[in-house]
Amino acid sequence: MTEQTEPKPGISAAIAVQGNRVLMVRRRLAEGELMWQFPAGAIEPGETPEEAAVRETLEETGLEVKAIRLLGQRVHPKTGREMSYTAAEVVAGEAHVADEEELAEVAWVAHDEIADYVPYGLFGPVQEYLDETLPR
Repeated sequence: MTEQTEPKPGISAAIAVQGNRVLMVRRRLAEGELMWQFPAGAIEPGETPEEAAVRETLEETGLEVKAIRLLGQRVHPKTGREMSYTAAEVVAGEAHVADEEELAEVAWVAHDEIADYVPYGLFGPVQEYLDETLPR
């Protein structure tokens, strides 16, 4: 008899924009090439990707956001994990490292700085949303 392993839960990321910048976080431990990324974490049972993105942003950065819409889903080419990306707007709070075990720092990144933080490029629908939303 073969042992079946539970699939890993999907990961949901929040693309939180405030003013002319998007929120990015640097993980304490790099995931391969991934250093800077959007606030993200595992989708819990019974949770939608949008709900997970909102919850993870609050847990990691102390920032309260509201989901606007799901931008897209894919299997991440660097991690092999199922990813969901949710556009979000800031409701309340100041972004800071709220989860010191997971995060090393947070940054509000302008459109022309994104490539410095994520040199391998963003998922197409996320890039398109930021191209439409952030001034260049």
